[in-house]
Amino acid sequence: MCGRGCHRQETKEFPQNERYSSDVKNKPTYGIDSVDHALRLATILQQEGPLRVTEAAARLGVARSTAHRLLAMLVYRDFAEQDHDRRYVAGPILRAQPVTEPVTELRRIALPHLAILTTRTMETSNLMVLVGDQIRFVATAECDQVLRVGDREGRVLPAHLASGGRALLAALEPDVLRALFDKSKSGVTDADALLRSLRRIRRQGFALNEELTETGLTAIGCAVPESPKSLPAAISIAMPTARYQKDRLPEWVNLLAATAEAIARDLELAAASREEEGYGAGSTAARAGSRSGQLGG
Repeated sequence: MCGRGCHRQETKEFPQNERYSSDVKNKPTYGIDSVDHALRLATILQQEGPLRVTEAAARLGVARSTAHRLLAMLVYRDFAEQDHDRRYVAGPILRAQPVTEPVTELRRIALPHLAILTTRTMETSNLMVLVGDQIRFVATAECDQVLRVGDREGRVLPAHLASGGRALLAALEPDVLRALFDKSKSGVTDADALLRSLRRIRRQGFALNEELTETGLTAIGCAVPESPKSLPAAISIAMPTARYQKDRLPEWVNLLAATAEAIARDLELAAASREEEGYGAGSTAARAGSRSGQLGG
């Protein structure tokens, strides 16, 4: 009895077939003001530059406390950050380059391997790529433990602090590293110490992040073996520091290395398959052109 009535009421309040035109920019009938405010703030930061809390409140027409909460969430999700004057500026997400097709394929190929790694370690695993002096998380396989590291997909962190970022930087030549950090605002104050640390990481084949990026979080990272046609990437497992056990480090590193190699193999197979398809298509077109020339002659 209530079922049909409730269904009709739901259809009336939330019309499923209402369409929103990107040309006309109709405001949704049931828009969420907090989401709208956050998106407007992100747009202002990206296109117009720094904002103070009072300025953000005035632009949105909201209380200062509301503007502060909105900006705090943008900072938490890397859409904003604070400069030395405590103004809010565009964060790593708004400054980062867009995800490209190779990243999409990398994510597709790596996700099943991350899921297996998470099952074996019972910890959250991540895939990341290097973007300048930062790393961007492009995939996460979250574990199901009650106390766990959550989904990091889309987050951006300084490469020299994150475990996967350190593993990726360790593969670069020293002059490339110096040039990278000379031009960046990464906060690296001792380039020589960083280079020594990266040399050690290169020798041992993995990198450790012990609460460098987040209090209470420990992560172990390993670079995915590169080929000329692959995108530089790394994987990591992340766990609450309370669950990190140094005597299990060799076990975790072996699982990471095996997973990284499996991802690299699948990437090479995908690249070979694309080349074969391209060659086949080219040969077919050439044969068709040859037949056409014979008929025309």
